[in-house]
Amino acid sequence: MSEYQKRYDAFVRLIEDYLTACMDRLVRESSPYAQPLTEAMRYSLLSGGKRLRPVLLLASHAAFKEEVTPALPFAAGVEMIHCYSLIHDDLPCMDDDALRRGQPTNHMVYGEAMALLAGDALLNLAFEEMSASGHEHALKAIAAVAGRSGSRGMIAGQTADIALSHQRPEKDKARYIHQHKTADLISAAVQAGLILAGAPEARLKAGERYARHLGVAFQIVDDLLDLRGDVKLLGKDTHKDQALGKITWPALVGEAQSQKDAATEIALAKQAAEEVEGPAGFLSELALNTLNRVQ
Repeated sequence: MSEYQKRYDAFVRLIEDYLTACMDRLVRESSPYAQPLTEAMRYSLLSGGKRLRPVLLLASHAAFKEEVTPALPFAAGVEMIHCYSLIHDDLPCMDDDALRRGQPTNHMVYGEAMALLAGDALLNLAFEEMSASGHEHALKAIAAVAGRSGSRGMIAGQTADIALSHQRPEKDKARYIHQHKTADLISAAVQAGLILAGAPEARLKAGERYARHLGVAFQIVDDLLDLRGDVKLLGKDTHKDQALGKITWPALVGEAQSQKDAATEIALAKQAAEEVEGPAGFLSELALNTLNRVQ
């Protein structure tokens, strides 16, 4: 196992332990009447996954301050926001997916109403955790997360993804969706990690560029995996984008050019990562792994 993978796995263990502790505490403190809600929240939040966004937050923090424990509430918060967005995306009124991370989607198990509430509750719990951290840079980090996950960020991207479905594919539309639906929450994670570590402004700007290019590449690769990925590895159904009339990069430029464009974005991400952490760092390695991911 590479040093990169060992470090990635170490970050994931910290995140999993913190998320589990959060849910255990929530169950203890909640009314029995809320049991269906907390079960639905736990089902999706603790179902595994790459934990890419919280890992990015911890890794960005570690580029300046190796001790990442103070950043864990924010890593957990970003993952809760990502999880809530997946629960809502999977609903019949959105993408109508039946499989997520190799398991039935939340609404398939708990019903649409409880899935909607579980997503709402995870969004609120994210900000409870971050605001209760007591970190000296908490407010600035929370603002970065809120701005990039709300109506000018991730939700704006999801809105465009739905509103522009079945329209003629155009590059500016695809770029808008990629930038906001995917890259903004990745940017929120990187920015929050750097802010919490007290990184200087120049590094924050480099981190923003890194996250933007990484996020766009991640979505292009995601579009490609929908066309040619293995359902067992992905943990979700494939060939959904075309059926839903989604605007994707492969629909615009083809699979071969999409792979080249993703590689270009990763190269730009690596350049920016070197400005954040120096040469051959964890963030650069993560970008390279994103290009070649199979799930």
